[in-house]
Amino acid sequence: MTSSLAAKVALARGVGALSRLRGGGGTSAPGKVLLRLAPGAIGSLGARLPQGSVLITATNGKTTTAAMAAAILRRAGRSLVHNSAGANMAGGIATTLLEAARGHGKIAGELGLFEVDELWLSSLAAELDPRVIVVGNLFRDQLDRYGELEAIADSWQAALARVRPRGRAHVGAHSRAQLVLNADDPLVADLGRPDTDGGLPPTLYFGVEDRALALGGLAHAADAKHCRRCGAPYVFDAVLLGHLGHYHCESCGQRRPAPGLSATDVHLEGVRSSSFTLIAPAGRGEVRLALPGLYNVYNALAASALATALGVGLETIIAGLHDTRAAFGRAETLMLAPSAPGPAGHPSPPRETRILLIKNPAGANEVLRTLALEPGEHDVIGILNDKIADGRDVSWIWDADFELLAGRIRRATCSGSRAADLAARLKYAGVDSARIRVEADIAQALEDALHDAPQAGATLYALPTYTAMLALRELLVARGQAVSEWT
Repeated sequence: MTSSLAAKVALARGVGALSRLRGGGGTSAPGKVLLRLAPGAIGSLGARLPQGSVLITATNGKTTTAAMAAAILRRAGRSLVHNSAGANMAGGIATTLLEAARGHGKIAGELGLFEVDELWLSSLAAELDPRVIVVGNLFRDQLDRYGELEAIADSWQAALARVRPRGRAHVGAHSRAQLVLNADDPLVADLGRPDTDGGLPPTLYFGVEDRALALGGLAHAADAKHCRRCGAPYVFDAVLLGHLGHYHCESCGQRRPAPGLSATDVHLEGVRSSSFTLIAPAGRGEVRLALPGLYNVYNALAASALATALGVGLETIIAGLHDTRAAFGRAETLMLAPSAPGPAGHPSPPRETRILLIKNPAGANEVLRTLALEPGEHDVIGILNDKIADGRDVSWIWDADFELLAGRIRRATCSGSRAADLAARLKYAGVDSARIRVEADIAQALEDALHDAPQAGATLYALPTYTAMLALRELLVARGQAVSEWT
């Protein structure tokens, strides 16, 4: 490390320490300071990683995919520099690198494993020259910030065409980063097509082959219905999740690529677990996840394909997936007790509480689909915020199929800055208004929901948007009921 960069890293670290003393996470502020002082710091520090970097991006599931990949790679003996707290823009990745930086040009890790925000893929790929880029899916999300899907897909296509690792021995001089792409997402699969100069990036596709889980058709708000090559509507032979599935274009012949890694015999076991048979180039094996839903099967496939691209064996991949537990706020399970006695003055016992992040129609629908597998009536606390990181426009809740659970909700507590909007949506979905409670304050809403248990042991399902999830976990950490992800 040059003396100039060393001084800037030290100053940025000091900012992080001060941020944590003041109660902040310190996950992005130090990196932002470092980038102001040394704009090329990400590239400079990333170049010190002996095995280079890999990037993971997606609209939904990138934090969980990265956690799965980390479990696999650590079991394979790889020492990682990983933004595990989920700070996935330039500031967060710069913070992760500066925390790993050591003197004399060293860094505490072999391989960089970075979850990357969709809008930051282009610039961060240019700086880090990744050896592998994983793209999991592309759904409509925060249109006020991200824009239309086609625009994002075009920016990704241009960014991936430019990625040329600079002569690293493990990649090969002037070769392109390998792509790991979801074959079941038409917009993502298109990224593996030849570019304008006729070059075809090395690509490994993954997908779900089990059609037993197919839905009756595309949802009314489904994305990516048309072929990007000719504009004709796709014919979907099977719809598995949102617009993910098996498809072809009858006009130009474009169709879903054959996946190199796939899942068959998929079994979804409510909110608790899922399992499938993984078919990989090296063979096949049974995978059991301590995570629910088809969306986590896709996340596991993405992590498995990444590990395969890095030369990890099948047995290690399966063992790593078995080791994976929920990332914070993503199917995380906690035992929560109210902070004060109930209305009658008697303490209420702890309730199992499952936090299931929802932030766009596709993700919400999969959470609702998973909850629908659980028997009986449900207690739900929905927390809807409209901060910048959530998207100011919350009209997406009208494209989420709350009707799936409407007749099975015993109590719905609506909270957050847009609690009333969520309550209105649930009422129009068919939830009896007598079963809906509105309490904008998250702490009070949680207290009310925890007290209102129909019976001992009844599960409470928390469905927060992104900033609401962070606020909820901050509250639980302050109460000593959860462990901070930032420590």
